[in-house]
This record gives sequence, C-alpha cells and structure tokens, in this order.
Amino acid sequence: MTKRIFKNTMLIVVLVVILCGVFILGVVYDYYNKELSEGMMSEAKYISKGVEAEGIDYLENLGKTDARVTWVDVDGTVLFDNQADITTMDNHKDREEIKEALTSSAGSSTRYSNTISAKTIYHAVRLSDGTVIRLAHIQASVLRIVLGVLHPMVVIIVFALVLSAFLTARLTRQIIEPLESIDLEHPEEAKVYDEMSPFIRKIIKQNEQIKEAMEEQKSQRKEFELITENMQEGFIVVDKEARILSYNSSVLKLFDMDMDVSGKNVLTLNRTEEFSQGIIDALKGSHNEQILQVGDRFYSIYINPVITEEKVAGAIIIVTDVTETEEREKLRREFTANVSHELKTPLTSISGTAEIIKNGIVATEDIPKFAGNIYSEAQRLVSLVEDIIKLSQLDEEKNIPSKEPVDLYHMSLEVAEQLRKVAVKKNVTIEVEGKSTVVDGVRPVITEMIYNLCDNAVKYNKETGSVIIKVGENQNGKIVSVKDNGIGIPKDQQDRIFERFYRVDKSHSKEIGGTGLGLSIVKHGAKLHNATIDMDSELGKGTQISVKFPC
Repeated sequence: MTKRIFKNTMLIVVLVVILCGVFILGVVYDYYNKELSEGMMSEAKYISKGVEAEGIDYLENLGKTDARVTWVDVDGTVLFDNQADITTMDNHKDREEIKEALTSSAGSSTRYSNTISAKTIYHAVRLSDGTVIRLAHIQASVLRIVLGVLHPMVVIIVFALVLSAFLTARLTRQIIEPLESIDLEHPEEAKVYDEMSPFIRKIIKQNEQIKEAMEEQKSQRKEFELITENMQEGFIVVDKEARILSYNSSVLKLFDMDMDVSGKNVLTLNRTEEFSQGIIDALKGSHNEQILQVGDRFYSIYINPVITEEKVAGAIIIVTDVTETEEREKLRREFTANVSHELKTPLTSISGTAEIIKNGIVATEDIPKFAGNIYSEAQRLVSLVEDIIKLSQLDEEKNIPSKEPVDLYHMSLEVAEQLRKVAVKKNVTIEVEGKSTVVDGVRPVITEMIYNLCDNAVKYNKETGSVIIKVGENQNGKIVSVKDNGIGIPKDQQDRIFERFYRVDKSHSKEIGGTGLGLSIVKHGAKLHNATIDMDSELGKGTQISVKFPC
C-alpha cells in the first residue's frame, strides 16, 4: 500500500510539473513576443527620428543591430535594407504592415519571410514625408526558447522531483502510520484522523460479527466433540483423499491405537482388503456395511459418502464393537445345535425302546426294565426342558419373580437336606458352615444356583468324599461357597465349565447324569443379582466355587 500511494503521488507530481512547465513556456513565449514587439516599436520610432534628421546616411551608419531595417518609399519601392540587396526585392506596397502604416501612423504583422526564410515579426512606422521605416525580427520558436532555458529548467525540475519524492515519502508514512498502528483486536483504542472514524467503526462492527461467529462455531464444535467423545461407537470423517479430518477417542480404543491420526490416511487404522474396499466404494458414492474382525474382536462398520453439490466430498465412518453380539450369536448357534443333540439322545432312546416293546420282541418279565428305561429317559428329557426354560427366562429376564429377602444359610441347609440321599448313595458327606446371611434376591433362582453347585460337587466327587457349604459375609459382600475334594477341573478347561452343555468328563456324562446346564444357570443367576463367581480347582484334589453377592 505504501508503494502504491508513493507511486501514484509521484505520478501526479510529475504530471503537474510537466503541465506547469508547458504553461510556463507558453507564458514565457507570449511574454517574449510581447516584449519583442514593444521593443521593436520603440526602436522603429527611434530610427525614424534619425532618418528624418539625417536621411539615408543615418541608416548606412546605423551599425550592428539584431533587427532587419527596411526603408520603403510611398509607392512601395524599397529604398534601403540592411540585410538584403534592394535591387532584388519586390515592391512592398502590398505588405500588410506597410499598408497599415501608410493609412495610419504605424502597422504590425507576423508572417513567413521568403527573403530570410524564417517566420518574422514586422513593425512599421510612417515618417513625416510619407515614407515608411520597417523593422523585422525573426520570431523565436518554442524549441529555441526551450533550448535557451533547458539547463536551468532541468536543474529546477530535478530539484522539484527530488523534493517531491522526499515530501511524498514523508506524507505517505504519515498517512500509513495510523493505519499500521491500528490494533485490529482493539481498534477503538487507535488514534487516527477523523476521516478514519467510519473505517474504525466498520472494523469494530466486523470484529463483533466475527467474534459472534467464532463463539457460535466454537460452541457448535464443542457440542459436536462432546457428543462424539461420549459415543461408544467410533466416529471418523475423511476427505475425498481418504485423509482423516476428524475422529473421536473411541476409534483409537476400538482399533487399539495410541497416536494422533489426524491428517493420516484412514487405512492407518486398518489395512484389511474388506475395509479398504469399503472406503473406495464410499468415496465413489456407495453406502457400505461390513463386519470386520480385528484379532478376537468383531466390529460393525458403516461407511457413508458425504455428497456436496452432487460431488463426493468425503465419507463418514461409524465403528461399533459387536463382539458380544457376535459371540451371543455364536453361542445361540451352538446352543441350538447342543439342544438338538441333547433332546435327540433321550428321544431316540425312548423311541427305540418303545418300538421294541411295540413289536413284541421284549419278554414279559423284561417289560418293567424297558419301561423304567423309558421313564428315566423321559425324566432326563423333562429335566433338560426345564433347565432350558430356566436359562431362557434368565437370558431374557422375563417371568422372573420379584426380589425378596433370602437367607443363604437356611437355603443351604435345605439344599443339603435335598441332596442328602444322593450323597449317601455315593458315600459323600455334606456339611453347612456359617451363619444367617440375608440377601435381596429372587428366591427360586438363588435356590437353583446353590442346588446346582452342590449337585455338581456330589456328582463329580469321589467315594468317601466331602462337600462343605460355607455361608458368610465380609466388607466386600455376602458369600456362599461350595467346596469338594473330588476329581477337580483341568486348568485348560476351567474357563469353559460355565458354557452350556459343556462337560469336563464327556465319557461318563451319561452315568453321572444331569443336563450340562447347571453351571450356566449359576452364571446367569449371578448376573441377574450382580454377583461375581470365583473358582479354585486343582485336578485330583477338588474344586471350590464361590458366589459373592454385593452388599
């Protein structure tokens, strides 16, 4: 801006200097001609007096003069000329200045002279005898005047330009300095000339508008970040080059990363072919959904294109951890397959036995034995269906009775009494230790949990074994534990014993009995009561399973 002001100001100065020079030359030229005319008039009068007094001798003795002196007779004949041969000169009676002098006392004219080949100023004076004295002087051209004053003019112009440049530079600084000193954050504090006041007011108003827009944008960004940061789902925004513009912290957690990925290619998060193809499709304008497995986790990926003015400007990616859903689906499929198998086994046995009886192959004395087999398999089937129904209710938390105070100690005594006969048959002792401990829970569910723990402790025990039920509480919660000194559980199978239909000893599952759903019911019952399960087992030495209810 400073250069522009200086340049424009200097251009104006140069133009003014040129115009002034031209104007001055015009004035000088006019003044020169005027002075020349007046001088010639005075000189012509002076010479005319001399001619009247001395005649032609005066002219011949006139000496050196810048003017051309011509004496013309009344009839126009040239009597004398100090610069030309009078014998070769034309009659001058028709000359304008001569005619004017003859009719009046004096005459003047300006024209091109063929005699001296120059533009000439003429001034004529009539003498008392009627003759005319005429003075002629070459009119100076503008160029001649310019050349005459060129040196002083150049000096003056250069001085004027240098002075103008200095003053212009100083003036420019004075103009710019208030502008440069304006604090755009606080323009109202600036000390400027009055003409700048409207400009300052505009800046102040614009600052207010910008501040409001920034505050609004900041508020919207804060809200957006608050929403996205509190999302469990991962959120990513990428541009058309697949560079990450925005993301939330959940993305880093889901993809197990601990670095800033802003500006990086989205494939930094995952380089699988499926994910890469999904990004490519989205940036071409297509919606994409996929289930992506990363390690032992499963993620649902939704990739949607962002279209602006009918062009794809980028994509939005939503990542949801669906590992639990996938695992549930896997468990559901396994459960369905296991249920089908477990139901098919007793049904096949019942069907086969019934078919033998129907065909009369069985002897009369063996019918009770076969009927007993049908009954036991039917009872097994009933138990299986009941356990499946219980699990289904616990899964969906439907048809669950309301909670009430339940004494874990008295309930353990009841369960021990129910299993006493079964334990005696296997020569296993059952003892209950502890004191009255009350929890707020669903009575049938807690009963089923303790029963299944004790039932397993008896079934998977050894001859002359023991089962000890302990009930008590501490600062962390209220605990019921069942300990046996039976076969124990191998370390590599301890994480799976709470799975549905899972059995540690599959080869003797039929002899031992049960549905394989007991510990699954314990697990889901604990979940219903926000309880935790701890297990301590060693192969050949026994197992202890504890259920801890929160205070």
